Amino acid sequence: MNDDSKRLSCSDCGVLNCYRREKNFPSFCLTSGAEGDQIDRITESYRTEGETARIARVAAEIEGLYYGKLTRVEEIIAFAKRLGAKKIGIATCIGLINETKTFVKILEAKGLTGYSVLCKVGAVDKTEVGVPEELKIQKGCHESLCNPVLQAELLNQEQTDLNVINGLCVGHDSLFIKYSKAPVTTLITKDRVLGHNPAAALYTSGFYYKRLLEREE
Repeated sequence: MNDDSKRLSCSDCGVLNCYRREKNFPSFCLTSGAEGDQIDRITESYRTEGETARIARVAAEIEGLYYGKLTRVEEIIAFAKRLGAKKIGIATCIGLINETKTFVKILEAKGLTGYSVLCKVGAVDKTEVGVPEELKIQKGCHESLCNPVLQAELLNQEQTDLNVINGLCVGHDSLFIKYSKAPVTTLITKDRVLGHNPAAALYTSGFYYKRLLEREE
């Protein structure tokens, strides 16, 4: 394998043989190029009785049963129930608190318990952690830092069975996932410009958002 092919990955593939195995794998394929017993070792982890195996199987079952039939809200509920989760933690953005309130009502209607923690919990001003005043959204007043680590710890204390991200900022979601003890899935991915539909930027990158394809030095 030459240096150029080493840099190729799945987004360079036009075959996608890993799905149906009806064609041939390209020379740079990550499936055929996986090291040693890597695939077997990971596959074996899905065959056991641990959390990884349960989540993997339940997720695959939900996909097979409801593909193209259920909304994301309904899929999360189906996933939680099939997983045996009862208490659902919600790490919510303050800007989507109304959506979170609706989601909690839906969970309760389906026999589940929702427990939400707002991103501004702790009410710590941004300047207290080194963010300059000029980089606040609104300068000259208290502006609380988003606190995903505290969100995770509070949900950990509640011993939630499954945690759901509802609109956390880029990066804040990363920290929440890192510190959450319960498995995490996402309900809404925040995109303030596109009405929380980040895929629209990809679909319109050839016209309205062609600036996305402009190369930067």
